[in-house]
Amino acid sequence: MYSTQLPQTHGRVLSSSEIDKSQPGSGGDLESSLLQIYQHHHRNSLKLRDQAEKAKKDAIKKAGRVSDLLVDAVNGGVQESFINEKRIEVEIRALAATIDRFMKQTDQWLAASHAINTTVKVIACDFPCSHLT
Repeated sequence: MYSTQLPQTHGRVLSSSEIDKSQPGSGGDLESSLLQIYQHHHRNSLKLRDQAEKAKKDAIKKAGRVSDLLVDAVNGGVQESFINEKRIEVEIRALAATIDRFMKQTDQWLAASHAINTTVKVIACDFPCSHLT
């Protein structure tokens, strides 16, 4: 996550003789170098924080988009299944009505054939079959 490389400073490193020369005075060179290092580090920290925040927001946005696409894909399949289920129910009702109609026709045909059979039996009993031979 964090780089092990140390940031480069824009100033130069003072030699020990220069440090000795600057110490009797106000120590301004050392302080200004340290201040520059601190400011550079602070700027880099702010940049990294901003980059991390942007990357986090981007990742959240992309995760939301993936989630929306997954929901749409699942809902599309569910919606298609629901439509197919409705079509099947309509077909079932139509087939049930056709079966009911065929059952009534079959009952009518059976009743008619039974009536014809009964009539033929009655006629057969009324007329002897002896004159046919």
